[in-house]
Amino acid sequence: MADARSTLLSTLVDQVAHTGLTDRSLRQLATDTGTSHRMLLYHFGSRDGLITAIVSEVEDRQRMLMYDLAADCAGPAQLLEALWRRVSSAETLPFVRLFFESLASSRTEADASITSAWLDAGRDIATRWRVTVDEADLRLAVAVVRGLLIEVLATGDTVAATQSLDRFLTGWPASISP
Repeated sequence: MADARSTLLSTLVDQVAHTGLTDRSLRQLATDTGTSHRMLLYHFGSRDGLITAIVSEVEDRQRMLMYDLAADCAGPAQLLEALWRRVSSAETLPFVRLFFESLASSRTEADASITSAWLDAGRDIATRWRVTVDEADLRLAVAVVRGLLIEVLATGDTVAATQSLDRFLTGWPASISP
């Protein structure tokens, strides 16, 4: 059973993915999720603590999706393509928007784990496949997907971004070995 903080965080993520976060006070967020601002402070310490938790939750959900998709993929490029199709879909874009909005709204220094956790997950999946993928290739994939997601959010043009990803995937990963 999920604890109160996890349940509240899940509710908050789902709520603010559709209503936004930037101009919303803790009181507004609390009201929208049926709790009090004191409970938000109790569980997250501050608005920045809440934003950090939201970024972490959104990223955790996306990494879990990647693990789920990896079971049906033959290799890194196929996995990246499958992950792209899911994260660039209309139903997932509100959470992608929330990730970038939360990251931009945080007054705290960016946490290196927002990339390192993806690199760790990529290495873990590659190990399961019994292949080695260069860390620079993994980092490049994270950067390309994030950049293309920004493009989709800015322009609404998923088709052009997908074409760009397809072009990227023709030469990616540059180094893979069994």
